[in-house]
Amino acid sequence: MRLSLVFTHCLEKVFHRQNMPPIAVENRLSGLNNEVLSWQAVYCLQTPGNETRHELCYQLDGPLAEYISVRQVQSVPSGFPCYRETDENYLTTEPGLFPDPLMPLPQRRFFAACRYYGSLWLTLTPPADAQLAGDFPLTLRLLDAQSGEALAEATLTLHLVPAALPPQTLLHTEWLHTDCLADYYRLAVFSPAYWRAVRNFVRCAVQAGVNMLLTPLFTPPLFTPPLDTAVGGERTTVQLVRVTHSAHGYGFDFSRLAQWVALAQEEGIEHFEIAPLFTQWGAAHAPKIVVEEQGETRTQFGWHTDAQSEAYQRFLQALLPALTAWFRERGLERQVWFHVSDEPTLDNLAAYRRASAALRPLLDGFRTFDALSDFAFYQQGLVETPVVATDHLEPFIEHQVPGLWAYYCCVQKTEVANRFFAQPSARNRILGVQLYLYRIAGFLHWGFNFYNSAHSRERINPYAVTDSGHAFPSGDPFVVYPGEDLQPVESLRLRVLHQGLQDMRALQLLESLTDRATVEALIESELGMRITFKRYPHQAGALLRLRDAVNRRIEALLAPM
Repeated sequence: MRLSLVFTHCLEKVFHRQNMPPIAVENRLSGLNNEVLSWQAVYCLQTPGNETRHELCYQLDGPLAEYISVRQVQSVPSGFPCYRETDENYLTTEPGLFPDPLMPLPQRRFFAACRYYGSLWLTLTPPADAQLAGDFPLTLRLLDAQSGEALAEATLTLHLVPAALPPQTLLHTEWLHTDCLADYYRLAVFSPAYWRAVRNFVRCAVQAGVNMLLTPLFTPPLFTPPLDTAVGGERTTVQLVRVTHSAHGYGFDFSRLAQWVALAQEEGIEHFEIAPLFTQWGAAHAPKIVVEEQGETRTQFGWHTDAQSEAYQRFLQALLPALTAWFRERGLERQVWFHVSDEPTLDNLAAYRRASAALRPLLDGFRTFDALSDFAFYQQGLVETPVVATDHLEPFIEHQVPGLWAYYCCVQKTEVANRFFAQPSARNRILGVQLYLYRIAGFLHWGFNFYNSAHSRERINPYAVTDSGHAFPSGDPFVVYPGEDLQPVESLRLRVLHQGLQDMRALQLLESLTDRATVEALIESELGMRITFKRYPHQAGALLRLRDAVNRRIEALLAPM
């Protein structure tokens, strides 16, 4: 029996293959003393005979061992890894198995598939109350689970810089779909188990740099086709506002909303994103709204409701003053953001203008934002804060639009950063540098945990179907998997994205110690080019060297004279 074991960085994707991947062996990693660091241990077990798998266990030795988690990188299938149109910066365009979920190892045991390469994912989470600094040796040892025989070990040095990342200034939302949690775990919505699942997934999101939470006052058909709800279709109701209607008008119960806000704030959420009050691409219809009337509950508004109908406008005129007053009473006026309708275009300018005009007087003092890609639409003055696709940012940057947000999704398939299975992890991580360079105020993604097929016609098992039934390239619909005990299972893509956000904060720290020009010059020098959202080095090494140079500069500047 022969076991190979080496450490490498977090940007490798180690595929379930027999051939040795061309990995960079790492024996030293650096980070700031409050930074969550990730790296991998790549292994391959060769056994005689026909044994297909062998159980191993691991030991960690070193002064930081208690703060390091070890998870196994498992592979999941993708039948649809990319669109027909790609660029040269993909690992593959073929369907297959891809490394992604980071499976916990509570017993420190795991099975190695004989003759195939695999990896363990190590994550250092420094204690909040310690100010660590200096070099810390670490040894990972793999043993035969039955005999206890040591089969292989790898060592490295973790170097912690005596400085802390500053708080994240970027507003960051990854849409949490709680109906998908209720569906997957078969939970009654708003049951104690439902709230436990929500808390666990919110906590995971916050730990990955999310500080704004999509808040479903009503169950929105957030999108018309081809995204997540078919026209006329419905998803499981997760309505946070209880609505009653009588001859006296509408009544509103915000107790579930209060529970939602309290839970979110307890877990570290700072801002709340109100789900759109109209459907996508034209604000043509209302979201699904369940109303209680004369002891009966029914869907009063939805796909059948014209957005400008007198009945829906009366409803909004009753709801929004009560809702905004509720938020104001809790001091949340500047922490609550409203959507009108997602991704308006010039073709539906008139409809969006009508919807916006109806809402603006009712949302005075609150901020509004919407995703859009057409600068000409923004010039109409209808969207306060644009959330712009990363491949359409140039005119917004050129015109120095204040408070600019960015997003990407499945459509951003060439040139720009993204996090598809089939793309290298460096393409995911580079986003942090880009957000810093162009002073982007917020980042949005629609898929934290979307576990439905296209149009939400079926519920899917995300371990078996990673592309929403050939709807979106694998990696777009979700970055966490539903695990045991209502706990999320992180993806390596989520960890890499968070590493990118920490890069952004490290650059901000260096700027505070020097100046903007110095940091921008360092980025260009280390990466070998002027970085845009479409132009950046595709190699992991350049990005890793940049971050190491930033750490060294910070440490030198803070060293005692």
